[in-house]
Amino acid sequence: MAIQIKIQRDNTHNIENLKTYLSRINYNSMQIRKAIKSDMPQVLELIKELAIFENEPDAVEITKEVLEQEGFGENPLFTCFVADVSESLSDQNVSSEIVGVALVYFRFSTWKGRMLHLEDLIVKESERGKGIGEALYGQVMQYAHDRGLKRVAWDVLDWNQGAIKFYERSGAKLMKDWKVVHMNEEGLKNYIERK
Repeated sequence: MAIQIKIQRDNTHNIENLKTYLSRINYNSMQIRKAIKSDMPQVLELIKELAIFENEPDAVEITKEVLEQEGFGENPLFTCFVADVSESLSDQNVSSEIVGVALVYFRFSTWKGRMLHLEDLIVKESERGKGIGEALYGQVMQYAHDRGLKRVAWDVLDWNQGAIKFYERSGAKLMKDWKVVHMNEEGLKNYIERK
């Protein structure tokens, strides 16, 4: 199921609503920040956790090295935001853990121009229900708004009713008449060989 949210650049009321919404989230010792290369091992672990949640435990082929190369090379293909939770272990020792991820990249719409695609929004299972997903979602929307984009789009599984309800409450529109289409590696190879 595809979801889109249109960003109204000229509607100050919507921007103020977003700011009010973000201010209600309890951050405590959590920081939403742009990922750095050294975060990728933890990001990969969250991607694997998402695959299990989506009943595709063996589907993840990506590696830490690919994430590092494609996200932090000369021409990065994606931007990643992380929810970083810090815990003081002693006066001088602080432990940090990535408990959430939002990975986005730019797309182009023939109707709207440059837009943002939210590939995945992942929160560690043990940390769900604490506002982390909302904080990451808010960061993605702010990132798109700050760049003057008119649309953010993403997919959601039709059985993930909690996520669907959240997205609808946020103002996103479910595109119920659209189907998501993928051509996997084997299908692509077979298609090319038949030509």
